[in-house]
Amino acid sequence: MRKFWFSTVLAGAFTVAAGVSSVAQAANGNVVVLNSADASISLIDPVSLSVTETFPVGKEPHHLMATPDNKSLIVANSISNNLVFLDPKSGHIQRWIENIEDPYQIGYSPDHKWFVTTGLRLDRVDIYRATGDNIELAKRVPLATMPSHMAFTRDSKIAFVTLQISGEVAAIDLATQNVLWKMKVGPVPAGLWMTPNDQYLLVGMTGADYVAVVDWHNRTVVKTIHTGKGAHNFRSLDDGRHVVVSNRVANTISIIDEQSLTNAGDITGLLPGPDDMELSADHRYLWVTFRFAKHVGIIDLTNHQLIKTIAVGRSPHGIYFFDRAPVTSANGA
Repeated sequence: MRKFWFSTVLAGAFTVAAGVSSVAQAANGNVVVLNSADASISLIDPVSLSVTETFPVGKEPHHLMATPDNKSLIVANSISNNLVFLDPKSGHIQRWIENIEDPYQIGYSPDHKWFVTTGLRLDRVDIYRATGDNIELAKRVPLATMPSHMAFTRDSKIAFVTLQISGEVAAIDLATQNVLWKMKVGPVPAGLWMTPNDQYLLVGMTGADYVAVVDWHNRTVVKTIHTGKGAHNFRSLDDGRHVVVSNRVANTISIIDEQSLTNAGDITGLLPGPDDMELSADHRYLWVTFRFAKHVGIIDLTNHQLIKTIAVGRSPHGIYFFDRAPVTSANGA
């Protein structure tokens, strides 16, 4: 069994009951959960840890992110071809933007000048110029097949996009909106994560059981990190060293050391289909959506225990809460 890197594991584990009672300290405002198959959003009260409201939105809301000024939370409705803006603290609707075609994944470049959407259904990437709250289409870039997740270089010059069916990563020049190159990385690539100083691109292989380490400067896979079947999406632990990846088929979450590029340990005992994750501001709790179990879970990172599950809608995907640890990578929220 691997040794976990957390020094607090041996210092005494909290009981499940004690852990649940203190989760409320980790979130300020409603927790927002996207129920992709129900075309709805569930709001979870962080004190009672129960769903207080569920309301309809557009069809297939998958991903979400805060605007650069943190005044709104954007939810992308891929089948309804629109974006809905929520109050990031309460989760209530502010406004809609229509005619945004097939926004599966969304992201702002680190300099906030570009807003990018991947069209999983339409096999293309749409690049918008962003000015404050407004976005204007710059170019539609055909990219086959099934473009899904994205990451950016720190200088906002390049956007990377995974192509699930062709097993590739594409690099797009944001200034010209042209595809610079594509390279094979493995079966069904999904989540992307940039290591510090833009050295390597980590790619979750949903069609396999590993994360590919890509030297994108030389377009070479230099290493694979065994995680678990269905390696899918990433979230930083914001400790300057570790990032977690959800393994949707193995029903585990792996902790990757960004310095040694190794698997530092696995979190087990989870429900089926762990997917998107969010980290509390105090770095103690990892919230995760379980796509195949219609639940959200809360993991206590001091002992790696799943201490609470909360029933939500069908196929919960994106998750967000206002008071959270900041995302310290160019990947966005």
